[in-house]
Amino acid sequence: MDLARLSTGIIGFDEILNGGLMPKRAYLVRGGPGCGKTILGLHFLNAGIANNESSLYITLGESADQIKANGAMLGLNTEAMHFLDLSPGADFFTQIQTYDIFFPAEVEREPTTQRIIESVESLKPKRVLIDSMTQFRFLCTDDFQFRKQVLSFIRFLLNTGATVVFTSESSPEAPDNDLQFISDGVIHLHNSSEGRNISVSKFRGSDFLAGLHSLRLTSQGIRVAPKLQPQVFKQEFTLQAISSGIPELDELLHGGIERGTVTIFTGPTGVGKTTLGLQFMKEAAGRGERSVIYSFEEAEETLVARSQGINIPINAMIENGNLSVVRVESLHLTHDEFANQVRHEVEQNKARIVMIDSVAGYRIAMRGADLASHLHALCKYLQNMGVTVILVNETENITGDFRATELGISYIADNIIFLRYLEIYGEMQKAIGVLKKRLSNFEKTLREIEITRYGIKLGKPLVNLRKILSGTPEWVDQNDSKK
Repeated sequence: MDLARLSTGIIGFDEILNGGLMPKRAYLVRGGPGCGKTILGLHFLNAGIANNESSLYITLGESADQIKANGAMLGLNTEAMHFLDLSPGADFFTQIQTYDIFFPAEVEREPTTQRIIESVESLKPKRVLIDSMTQFRFLCTDDFQFRKQVLSFIRFLLNTGATVVFTSESSPEAPDNDLQFISDGVIHLHNSSEGRNISVSKFRGSDFLAGLHSLRLTSQGIRVAPKLQPQVFKQEFTLQAISSGIPELDELLHGGIERGTVTIFTGPTGVGKTTLGLQFMKEAAGRGERSVIYSFEEAEETLVARSQGINIPINAMIENGNLSVVRVESLHLTHDEFANQVRHEVEQNKARIVMIDSVAGYRIAMRGADLASHLHALCKYLQNMGVTVILVNETENITGDFRATELGISYIADNIIFLRYLEIYGEMQKAIGVLKKRLSNFEKTLREIEITRYGIKLGKPLVNLRKILSGTPEWVDQNDSKK
């Protein structure tokens, strides 16, 4: 048997199926009304047409004309598909057709079966869509007869060399467990208040990506964003320190932050976390490397304007292809869709630094899901690909007790760099320090940091201050500081 995969016509879904459907097998697509079963089937047939394969659509519910019109609106080539329309026409109602002696199933089953046999034998399709198999249940007098009839029907289609996809209008009132046992694969479509998802529970002869994957219905049809599986990605890279371009900051970090690590810049609002991340990207651009910022809060125009004012030429970096600023609407994007956007930047555009600004905005996109687990998977993927990750984390307190993060994500970081406001002689100032660095030592003191029109400036270590982490430090003389 030829085991070359058949594309479903949905790129993200083919990835879930490890390349596509196995040929000459039967697959069940199940879900409630409006989940996208028909559209998925149309994608499957359209992919066959693109590959010069004959396709047959057997419809028992919606009319063929209506299906063609809906598919054409999505850009699918429904005119090249062959349709066998077994749905009841208007004359069935107007002529008031009834059966007084025989059961309707006994009368309808034979002509329906004959029309299917004739269409299949004349066309010899490579792909067949049956929408929906639930209607066949009404052509059988009992469940035993239905199972036997469907099993025989599917074997007939498979024996002609066809790959079959059939839908089921699953519901608690009309369970389809029998169809799940009969099929070679089971695809579930879900539609809830949290969004649309797709999953696979059965796929004979092949592995697949388990779990729920994001699905979106667009004007071009179905778009699937597979759940990120970081363990399947690996790219060789050289572990080296990345300079910030600021000698004092590199001294603080003992050379910089390492490639393929996760760094959290944490601190209260306005302290300079995003600017610090941009400084590393500015140096990366000088090396000809590409960086990308995913901004969940700040508009690109605002980011560009203020960066130009502190000697970080974002416009030039964007024009040269060394930087991409992506504005992310948290409420319009799922975590799977966002992860796939990041993958595209890394795998297609070769981004070497990725900054998420900020973690709080990313959390909104989770829509109640576990932030730590999803962020862990995304960061682990980026690390495996040799990408340097910068996470901007905003803390609530301006001064007071020090906390690295308030979201329970500090364990993800290889490096934690914190910025704080200090009140010194009645004046608000800023300080920077390193709390954690896995791959090298670091300076244990804090330094004053200032953001000017000439860029970021760091002062000498603040060795004569105590209680810095409280936000209200005290000066001590040199002799006391050595005690």
